[in-house]
Amino acid sequence: MKNPAFVLPDGIKGIGTLFKAIGESGLPHELQELVGLRASQINGCGACVHAHNENLVKAGTSGERIAAVAAWRDAPFFTDAERAALALTENVTRLADRSTESVPDELWDEVADHFDERELSALILVIGVTNLFNRINTTIKEPAGTKWG
Repeated sequence: MKNPAFVLPDGIKGIGTLFKAIGESGLPHELQELVGLRASQINGCGACVHAHNENLVKAGTSGERIAAVAAWRDAPFFTDAERAALALTENVTRLADRSTESVPDELWDEVADHFDERELSALILVIGVTNLFNRINTTIKEPAGTKWG
């Protein structure tokens, strides 16, 4: 089946509006892609992992950083702000793994120390939209390397 986001044109328009808002937020594009890559790794979405990896390469991100995203806690290649964003990504993406709240206050405070309200809003939207696409693409078995649009 074709990707449902493209079968229903109003769906992709809505997603496009979200991407536009994210792009205008001030949240660095590289961070958006790092977060997207991490969520996609967790969800096992090969098409999205491939796309985020490709976008990071095009943006000039080092191979060390890209390769270490899955092990970001143990890698020296990430800033404190990136680490906070990646931790938030994991908590929000792994909702079913939580024992209490999805985002503990301590994590929320850490993320809020690094991002203003607009950037934090964009970060939450990036995580949500990535999870949406991960679920769509794994459902329809979208292969890695697909060119969308």
